[in-house]
Amino acid sequence: MVKNIAIFASGNGSNTENICNYFAKSSDIRVVLIGANNKDSFVVKRAENLGIPLFLFTKKDLENYIEIQKILTRNTVDFIVLAGFLLKIPEKMVEKYPNKIINIHPALLPKYGGKGMYGESVHKAVLAAGEEESGITIHFVNNKYDAGEIIFKTKCSVEKEDTVLGLVKKIRKLEKEYYPKTIALIIKNSD
Repeated sequence: MVKNIAIFASGNGSNTENICNYFAKSSDIRVVLIGANNKDSFVVKRAENLGIPLFLFTKKDLENYIEIQKILTRNTVDFIVLAGFLLKIPEKMVEKYPNKIINIHPALLPKYGGKGMYGESVHKAVLAAGEEESGITIHFVNNKYDAGEIIFKTKCSVEKEDTVLGLVKKIRKLEKEYYPKTIALIIKNSD
């Protein structure tokens, strides 16, 4: 049976595009929808280039959730994947999709997680603390920022000479390699 994914994104959309390309040839997992809360984000253009339906929504729409749920239901969405999505998922949505909303964090949770810890702010904190390693954490979404059950972690070294940009490149490489594969494993093991 085919499983359908909706991807929610707020920014550039590089992870979104990577995930879509990964599943483009899959016979049992399809990306059917991309949701974005920022009409000016580059993910909007990426969705258009990929030929995947896009829907835009506001923070208020997300909190209200009724219209978003109608769209997800109409597209028979089984899993929601967050890819650089910066808004908190409402409790109603978490309840509707228990262990079916997947997120990636650009650090080794529980360190450097929580409200306000995203993008470069995470890498700055990692470097400022003098950490010797960082990495990615893939986890289920619950009602607290970055506190859901951890599914997968992988590490990279942090060198003394690393800059934020250098660390971003290391983390993106891990995201590109591991996020789609982990999503596939979660979905295939969900039956």
